[in-house]
This record gives sequence, C-alpha cells and structure tokens, in this order.
Amino acid sequence: MSRTVELYALLIADALMLGAAWFGFDQLAAAQGWFVSPGWISPVLFCAIFVTGWMVLYAFAGLYEQRYADSRFDELVSLAKVTAFGALAILFVFFLDRLEPGAVQGSILTLGGMVFGAVAFSRVVVRTIQKYLVVRGYVRHRAVVVGWSDRVEALYHDLETYPAAGIELAGAVRLLHHPEPLAVLVPAGHARGDGGGMASGDALPDGAVEVTAAGAPEAAIAELPRLIDQFGVHDVLIALGSDDHAYLDEVLRVCEGRTVALKLVPDFYAAVGGMARTEHTYGLPLIELLPEPIPTWERRTKRIVDVIVSAFVLMAGLPIWLVIGALVRATSPGPAIYRQTRVARYGRPFTMYKYRTMVDGAERDTGPVWADKADARVTPLGRGLRRLRIDEIPQMWNVLRGDMSLVGPRPERPYFVDKLGDRIPLYSRRHRVQPGVTGLAQVKWRYDASIEDVRQKLKYDLFYIENMSLRLDAKILLQTIRTALSGGGR
Repeated sequence: MSRTVELYALLIADALMLGAAWFGFDQLAAAQGWFVSPGWISPVLFCAIFVTGWMVLYAFAGLYEQRYADSRFDELVSLAKVTAFGALAILFVFFLDRLEPGAVQGSILTLGGMVFGAVAFSRVVVRTIQKYLVVRGYVRHRAVVVGWSDRVEALYHDLETYPAAGIELAGAVRLLHHPEPLAVLVPAGHARGDGGGMASGDALPDGAVEVTAAGAPEAAIAELPRLIDQFGVHDVLIALGSDDHAYLDEVLRVCEGRTVALKLVPDFYAAVGGMARTEHTYGLPLIELLPEPIPTWERRTKRIVDVIVSAFVLMAGLPIWLVIGALVRATSPGPAIYRQTRVARYGRPFTMYKYRTMVDGAERDTGPVWADKADARVTPLGRGLRRLRIDEIPQMWNVLRGDMSLVGPRPERPYFVDKLGDRIPLYSRRHRVQPGVTGLAQVKWRYDASIEDVRQKLKYDLFYIENMSLRLDAKILLQTIRTALSGGGR
C-alpha cells in the first residue's frame, strides 16, 4: 500500500479500536463501581475526546510515521510504552478525584490493557496485509544502487532472495573495473549479466547511458539526483568497498536536499563507525546512514518549544523591536531588516532575516566575504547590536515559520556552502538537521574568519548533531543568554 493509504488505514483502524476500547472500559468501570462518568459532557463527545487524545499522543510519539518493512514486534513494543504513559495520564488528569479507594491500580491496568489490546490487534492486521502485498510485489520501495559491478550483481541476487524486503531496483550507478574506468547508469532489468558484470570492451546493454568520460568514474555519481527524481526513488543502496571513502562522500553530497534513505551493504560498516544504524529488512541486512538524530517525541517537543519561545519573544518585545528597527533606519541609509538567502535542512534555500548591522550594499563590490573582527563595514549601532546578539532577533520569525530552530548549526550562504563543501570533508552533514539561531559552535568558537575556523566549528556542529537532545539545547540557550548579557558577541 502507498504511504497515503497506509496512513489512512492506521488512522481509521486506531480510531475504531480506541472507540471500542473506551466503550468496553466505560461499561466495565461502571459495573465495577470504579468511578462515575462525568455528567457535564455527553458520552459520545467524551469518547471523541478520548480517541482524539490518544491519536495525538500516538502521533507525537511517532507511531504514524512510515515503518516500511519494520518488525511488527518492535512496533508493538513502542505501542506498549506509549499506551502505558497515556493510561496513567488520562486516569490522573480526568478520574483521580472520582476513583474509589483501591480502584487505581485495577483501573490503570484495565484501561491500558484494553487500549493496547485493541490497537495492537488493528496494527497487526494492517501490517500483515501490508507485508502480504509487499511479498507479492504489489508494493515496492524503489531504489538505486551505487557500487562496483560485482557487488551490484550480488545485491540484485540478494534482493531476489528476500522479496519481503520489498525493494525494487530502478537502476544502478555501476563503477566498472576498466583500464580507463568509466561509469554507466544501468536501468533496472539490464544490470544482471551472464558473467557477473561487464568487462572491458563490452557493449553497453540496451537502454544504458554512458554518463562520464573515461578516467572520471566519480562524475557518474553526479547523475544520482536525476535518477532519483526520474524514477521516484526512496532508497540509495551503496555497495562500495571499505577503501572507497571518496565515493561515499560524493554520494552523500549529491543526495543532499533529497529525502531518500541512504543504506550501505554491511561490510562498509568499518568506514562509518558510529554514524550508522544496522537494520535487518526481512533477512536482508542493511546499514542505515545518517538516521534521525533524536527520537520523534523529542523532535516534536523541540518544535513546540521553538514555536512558543519565538512567538513570545516577538510579541512580548514588539515595541522594543520596532524602536530598534527605527534606530537602524535613522543611523544609516538602507532598510532596517536585512534579507539574505541561506541553506536549511536537506540543502534547501530560505530567506533569513536580521537587523542590518552593516552599511547598505556592503558586498556590492567585493561579493560574498566573511566579516572580520574590526570590519569597517559594520555601523556603530550595528556593532552594539552584534555584541548583544540583538541583530539575530528577526530570525525568531524564521523559527516561527519553521525555517530554523532556536538551536542548531548556523545556516550558511549558498556561495560558501558550495565553496566549503568542496574543500572540507563532511561539511554537508551540517544539513541533516534544522539550522539554528544559536548553536554549540557559536558558544564554543569565534566567528568565521578562515577555513580553519570553519573546520573547528564543523567539529562542534557534528558533535551537536550526534548528541542532540533537549537537555543539550537548554545548555546552549543558557550559554547564549550569558554571552549576550556579557556583551561577548561580535
């Protein structure tokens, strides 16, 4: 089933099962004399609130995210954890003052058990149907594979051996062993041969397209974005050797900005260390590259905090922000708010807002350049705004819109992203998460003034990404406030 059908099936099944669970629990609770139903609300409306609340909780915990080919047991474990929390919350919020003595433990266990049992039944049914369709080829994840010819052949064989994985190869970027190496895109159906790959001098199979000049195999990888868009690819499977680091870096770079999953054939694990998570897809072992850094509930909580804090800052300080804007206009020619294109998560561009702290048209003659410590382009007022970090306040609008988060790697301009991505390995991995108004690199290191500064800040950014948590965000925000109050900005 498609992602849309899967989502609707889960929503409808959960709603029906939760309604049935509430009806059964309500009847049992009344018969046992556990509590008296609230009289100020109709039973139907209360049931609707009950069902909606549970489904919001499940969504918050990520139980409606795509779980393609995941274990049903693992899903039930996640469901049990969320259900236990929800049962406690509902009983203590709504029924604690109406529970009879001795009824608390029994009512919690009963409500949690009935909800879990009903929803678990519907989930197993939906996932069983989904697996049935996958095994019979009705539902497939489209994938492309990047690798040496013999390893591509082996992967095709593995996918035929494990049809329950539900992966259909739409094509391959094959790096062929050749006196003058070349790479070709081989559409699905043409990648398998009699002898385990193409040899030097073999003619290209029908439909294959040579995409690179002799001697430059990595150029073919640049065709991946086109192949992904053309065939609606979900996964990029990387079947490289343990010494092919450059190819891996190139795959990561060209796939930036596209919501595809990157997965490795297992024997490449030593090259990526802790940046990967092993998964077994119905017997076909794959290693997921760059998994989601934080759990779903923390990611959603982070977004809620972003919205609340940014809205509060904008509204509570509105008179002050208007006065500052007027002062910027009055002290130097040009607009009060400076707009600049920056790069967000997945490499997507967005417009970032700041109070203008430099003279208007500061880069008109020089082009994009970094500011230095005693930059003559900075206005006197702008220097004070930078020192107190007030120039970043308009970015709260970017946070409210969802372009940015309060905490994350600072977004960079496309010009510098292209320049630095070619010169600094792993630089594109900053775009795994939403950029931030402040970040670990900003509180631990100085402003960018050289490539070496960028390298050092990248270390902090990657540390933040691999250790993301609400606790770490809180520490960074507190350090940022302390820096702003002490005038330590620049």
